[in-house]
Amino acid sequence: MTEETPGFEEKPDVPSGATPDDAAQAAAPSAEEGAAQAGDAAQTARAATDAGLTAQLDQVRTALGERTVDLQRLQAEYQNYRRRVERDRITVKEVAVAQLLTELLPVLDDIGRAREHGELVGGFKSVAESLETVAAKMGLQQFGKEGEPFDPTVHEALMHSYAPDVTETTCVAILQPGYRIGERTIRPARVAVAEPQPGAQPKEQAAEQAADEESGGPDEG
Repeated sequence: MTEETPGFEEKPDVPSGATPDDAAQAAAPSAEEGAAQAGDAAQTARAATDAGLTAQLDQVRTALGERTVDLQRLQAEYQNYRRRVERDRITVKEVAVAQLLTELLPVLDDIGRAREHGELVGGFKSVAESLETVAAKMGLQQFGKEGEPFDPTVHEALMHSYAPDVTETTCVAILQPGYRIGERTIRPARVAVAEPQPGAQPKEQAAEQAADEESGGPDEG
């Protein structure tokens, strides 16, 4: 067995008769190949890392898009829910107010009759006016006047007659006033109506005919 001499490094085999430059040239290609292989390995590792990061980024973007769609849908559902709750709340309030005021209509009718007969005096008058004020604040509106055209959507005809001085079906007496809340009628006005006499001429036509007779007939061309 050959023992290594301390202080001397092992050198690559060099053909006999070769110079030190030849030995350096022989060792150079091996170093370049190693460096090239290391560089290729590093590039491959970076490419694999980039591909993995890109895949993860795509997954995150996809998940974010799905969560965004879910959030938008939840927001829309919540807004619809709020609108529906608010609409239901208003409807319930209107129905409750209409029911309450409907129950008060007979009392308001009694107050109206007492006022017509001059019996609305003293403390009763003060209470009655306070009740009417409260009902008006709650949105109650009275309607129905003599002389207005009959409208079957808001009037209920209880009496019928003919009159020579009307040109259309007209309310000639208000037997019981009507009441509404906003656009909602809670009781139609109960009225007596009069229609034009069958075969009677309208006022305008009768007036024109009378004027023509007074002037000697219509002008001739």
